[in-house]
Order: sequence, then C-alpha cells, then structure tokens
Amino acid sequence: MTDGRPAPGAAAAPQDAVVPAPPPSAAGVFGAALPAARRYVARLATDGVTRGLIGPREVPRLWERHVLNSAAVAEAVPAGARVVDVGSGAGLPGIPLGLARPDISLTLVEPMARRIEFLEEAVADLGDGAETPWRVVRGRAEDRAVVSAVGAVDVVTARAVAPLPRLVGWCRGLLRPGTQLVALVGSRALAELPGLLPELHAAGMRDIAPRAVGASLGDAATTVVVMTRGER
Repeated sequence: MTDGRPAPGAAAAPQDAVVPAPPPSAAGVFGAALPAARRYVARLATDGVTRGLIGPREVPRLWERHVLNSAAVAEAVPAGARVVDVGSGAGLPGIPLGLARPDISLTLVEPMARRIEFLEEAVADLGDGAETPWRVVRGRAEDRAVVSAVGAVDVVTARAVAPLPRLVGWCRGLLRPGTQLVALVGSRALAELPGLLPELHAAGMRDIAPRAVGASLGDAATTVVVMTRGER
C-alpha cells in the first residue's frame, strides 16, 4: 500500500481542481447512480491524477473518453452476469460498468499496490457504508491465487490491457468454456483483428467479432471485441 503521495514523476493535482460536469447523456446511462458517478469522476480528477493513474490532460474529457466510454460496455454484458475486470487500473471499465448495471457483480483485478489502494477507497466511497457490486482482488489474471479468488465468471472485461492474443493467454484460467471476453480496443487493434483470428481460434476462442456500443453517447461511443471460450 502507498502512503497516498504522488508516484515518482506523477503530476500533482490540487484537491480543488476543476471537475468536469456530466454531459446530458450521463443521466440516461447512470440513472439513480449519477451522484455516485459524479463522485467517482471527482476522485479521478483529483486523487487519480495525484497518484499517476490519470493524466492531467485527460481531466476535461473524463466523462466521454473514460467513464461513459467504459459504461457503454454494458450493452455487451448479459443480465445478471458475474464479471471480472482484469488490469482494472483506476477502475475502468469496471466501476462505471457497475454503476450503470446494478444487476451484475464485479471483481476488479489489479496487481499494483497504489492502484489497489485507489480502487479500495473508491469502492468504499461509492458504497457509502452499504454493500457494493465490486470486490477488489490484488494480483495478475494469470495467477492461480487470483483465479481461485475470483471463481467462476460469465464475462471477463479489459480495457487496453494487452494485444488480444496475449490478453487471452493471461486470462486463460478465468476463461472457462462459455465465458465471454469483452475487450475495449483501439482502432489499430480492430484493424489487426482479421489477422489475429487464426491465433485466437488456436487458443480456443470462438465467435470472435467486433461490436459497436454506446452509439447514442456521441464521443463516448466505442467498439469492443467480443469472443467466447470454446469447449477446449
């Protein structure tokens, strides 16, 4: 655990930093959880920057580029799913996903101590003393202890964690037959996807396809790659 001071080389952010206001679309995404989403954005804009989890230049676009962009993943997650977010970092996409979808349960997996500290504080604040949909587990997705702690899941999410074949390899223990992987990827990864299909199929993944999500969210719209672990 860290002592809350900035990581070496991290930019400092004053606690009275200007926190961006939510765009109109946020109310439709988060509903009654909008106040909690606002608190989370405020934490990202202050502690998230101070601890080096969010770049200071990202603060003005936290809603569109990070929070709503992450919440858009909800369109690809089945009702009542058990979800694990690997390499969760500052809680993206796992925390916005849980705010947008109270019907699902989430485990946030992250190996770095200072990020775990941030996640634990964020989850405690969002719960405000009540039970929350999030559980925080420290470790790497490929660690046996993490796989055991997480247990059976329906969906694995990841946001810009690693190239898809490497991500699948890391998540192998979590991807039981029938489990879906929903990965937020950039334009380069999408362009490379056709060439990666043989390798992904060899790793046991099936029904691999890009899916546009968040079309009604303007700049927050994104694309995920969805695939399912086969029987072998």
